[in-house]
Amino acid sequence: MSGWARALVLGVALVTLDAGPAGISAGDARESPHWQNLTGACYCRAQRELHCTPGLTKTDCDKRCAEAVCDDWFWLERLPCWNWGYGG
Repeated sequence: MSGWARALVLGVALVTLDAGPAGISAGDARESPHWQNLTGACYCRAQRELHCTPGLTKTDCDKRCAEAVCDDWFWLERLPCWNWGYGG
């Protein structure tokens, strides 16, 4: 095999390895089963008030907030709810 052909085969192999499996993006890595088992704080903003439910997975948080018709929501992994003040 000539040097040019060897370089071409090596280049194609590197491009194929770098691309990874088809249909999997970098964002999907966080959605693997390992991350789905983590619990955290689920914050829901509805009617200008922010409410927090502790101990939910991201999937459960998304489901709960969609059903509750929250205006905005977010999930913080492995963190408890924060009361945003003192003495609570």
